[in-house]
Amino acid sequence: MADTPEIVYYIALQQLYRNRLRMQHSLLQQYGNAEAVWQHLEEEGKAEAFSRALTEWDFIRQHHIHTYVYGREGYPYRLSQCPDAPVLLYGKGNLNLDNGHFVSVVGTRSASERGKELTRQLVLDLAQMVPDLTIISGLAYGIDVAAHRAALEAGIPTIIIPGHGLDRIYPYLHREVAVQALEKGGILTEYPTGTEPLAGNFVARDRLIAGMADAVVVVESKEKGGSLITARMAGDYNREVFTFPGRPSDVNNRGCNGLIKMNKAQLIENAADLAEAMMWCSPAGRQPMQTELTGLYQNLNPTEQLLLDKLHEQEDGIHVNLLVMESGLQYAEISSTLILMELNGLVKSLPGGIYRALK
Repeated sequence: MADTPEIVYYIALQQLYRNRLRMQHSLLQQYGNAEAVWQHLEEEGKAEAFSRALTEWDFIRQHHIHTYVYGREGYPYRLSQCPDAPVLLYGKGNLNLDNGHFVSVVGTRSASERGKELTRQLVLDLAQMVPDLTIISGLAYGIDVAAHRAALEAGIPTIIIPGHGLDRIYPYLHREVAVQALEKGGILTEYPTGTEPLAGNFVARDRLIAGMADAVVVVESKEKGGSLITARMAGDYNREVFTFPGRPSDVNNRGCNGLIKMNKAQLIENAADLAEAMMWCSPAGRQPMQTELTGLYQNLNPTEQLLLDKLHEQEDGIHVNLLVMESGLQYAEISSTLILMELNGLVKSLPGGIYRALK
């Protein structure tokens, strides 16, 4: 197997332990990479899993599928910081998985006309206010597909995260939306081909919709539903969660009102509320604060200087997890340094784990 591409071993590992993500991570941590894992395994079904992996690899090459391996270059950095991130992702389209601002928009499948219009207006307005915006959702009926359609209308990227492999589109009725999304955005999934769109898969994929985003918006939701699971997961990942309030008598508003009541989501009425809460644009009439930093700049230690240099490269700020990846420093050291820098007026912390240099 000397000529076997490394990615085949990752696919085989995924096939062998399809529903055991912790086992995949544990083995990779123990042996370093999937090929080394494979050489040490004596599991029943190993040969069959490898055969399926070779078939999957043929599909990937034939259909120009992108693959993303956890811990490797190209893997989405937001997702890489989630404890239950997939070991392997499959993508199709013109995918940008890191740069810019990412908003996941979710809600009930049985959306009202009000909910669909709220979604459309939210996305269209955000596209005007927020640079480099990407909209994420799951292509389901109701709010999901409304968010994708609005992104396409606005001419901004949208990423579809389905609960199945890339050999199908579900629901098929939304195939045209998925095809259009490939031109500017695309489809991202953890599932190999042959994976049926089963209910459990959609619950699992909700963590990707939450983990890929800077902010999650729940537009409409009943008292129970997948969008509330997404909101809970977003909170667990320290993502900002927003929702629209509604009349208590409306079934589709009860989940959203409950998120607000339990302080699980911030109330918004429009896109401007979200953009201001995330500090992605300056409210009208507000002037940027000018701070005299000359003396402080002259007394930076090497870690502070390194972080400040990184922050100055991005005017809109950088996620703390990306600072960890780019600097090579430990999270604890970066976190404590950023706190001290903020107290000294050198940086500002923004919602969603973003830090920005003050000028």
